[in-house]
Amino acid sequence: MEKIVSLCKRRGFIFQSSEIYGGLNGLWDYGPLGVELKRNLKNYWWQVMVHERDDVVGLDGSILMNRAVWKASGHEDTFSDPMVDCRSCKARLRADQLIDKGKGRQCPNCGGKDLTEPRAFNLMFKTYVGATEDESSVTYLRPETAQAIFVQFKNVLEVSRKKLPFGIAQIGKAFRNEINPRNFTFRSREFEQMELEYFCRAEEGMKLLEYWKDERLKFYENIGIARDKLHLLTVPDEERAFYSKGTYDIEYDFPFGRQELEGVAYRTDYDLSQHQKASGKSLEYFDEETKQKFIPHVVEPSAGVDRTVLALICEAYSEDQAPDEKGKMETRIVLRFHPRIAPIKCAVFPLLKNKEPLVAKAKEIVDLLRPHLFVFYDESGAIGRRYRRQDEIGTPFGVTVDFETLGEKDAALRDTVTLRERDSMKQERVAIKDLANILVSRIA
Repeated sequence: MEKIVSLCKRRGFIFQSSEIYGGLNGLWDYGPLGVELKRNLKNYWWQVMVHERDDVVGLDGSILMNRAVWKASGHEDTFSDPMVDCRSCKARLRADQLIDKGKGRQCPNCGGKDLTEPRAFNLMFKTYVGATEDESSVTYLRPETAQAIFVQFKNVLEVSRKKLPFGIAQIGKAFRNEINPRNFTFRSREFEQMELEYFCRAEEGMKLLEYWKDERLKFYENIGIARDKLHLLTVPDEERAFYSKGTYDIEYDFPFGRQELEGVAYRTDYDLSQHQKASGKSLEYFDEETKQKFIPHVVEPSAGVDRTVLALICEAYSEDQAPDEKGKMETRIVLRFHPRIAPIKCAVFPLLKNKEPLVAKAKEIVDLLRPHLFVFYDESGAIGRRYRRQDEIGTPFGVTVDFETLGEKDAALRDTVTLRERDSMKQERVAIKDLANILVSRIA
């Protein structure tokens, strides 16, 4: 994990937030490559969950909402973790972080047993709306994106004219005042979620829970996470939310252990019922065929963007042996991202930066490819070193403009380039006119 964290900073994937001031625990900034990786993940999720389906529409809800939302949902009263203080080393811990080696509960940091009793700690960030900071202006930074979907259910239903079953999807920021953020970006205080609330009739709920569990497993495989690294946990009755009739956790084998990437939960009609009761506004669905009114049930696949980005980096990281400029074998660090997720899709290199015809042709190719995919131009250093730099950031393809491209050695090779594949390092000769089509087809 130390190698991955180091690579993330060195290559511009992830930085500590406010680093020049000592940082702020549990908060992270995504650098030039990290933001591209994150955007590619979110775009592909939106493509699969919304654009490729007729039964899902989108929403972008506000981060701040009326305090009554969080009262009705139960978050204000119950969204808490049990917190324990170690009197010996002053660590503040979640109760489930304590260790027990058969001699009672101990602090995982110092091994001390002088611990406070667990007490509830609300995870929501409190803030104030308006000019006065009093009880009437209290609200919270949202701890999940789902509640905006529930309170806008009727509006979305009316404008989209969807019939059950149908879903409302959202990608957005959420905030939780974690007692002890840890494991790099895995558990943070500010994070992004990709959530779908899929509304249905009560009798369809369990069947759709199984359907969405299978769909979500396929999604992770399609972005390059090996199936044998993914695990499905059926959450036992005593650990599920009281309103849930069934919950699956999709877990991944991180270097620090098996941890949850996504939850797929059948939440019944709890949320809509709570908001209808608290607001006094009808959130019922009217079935035109049966002439019945009822509150729909909902199945929720809820994924963490930041956790999935971290899983993608962990899954992609590898080291192998490759020859250097002189043929000597050396360690090569490679991020083997699936091409559709990779931050940069293709790098373009002139063989030599001091040969103007090579540079001019390389820049022409960059202009040719840019409308189709994200391209990086690099003319600095030996060509082998340039390949290594791109391997380390996960760029799947490299295009080299050489003297054959100019037709200087063989007229038949004029306007062709060397196309290099990251994982195998194999090279092939392709015509410039075919390059965009070849790359687009391989990235998809």
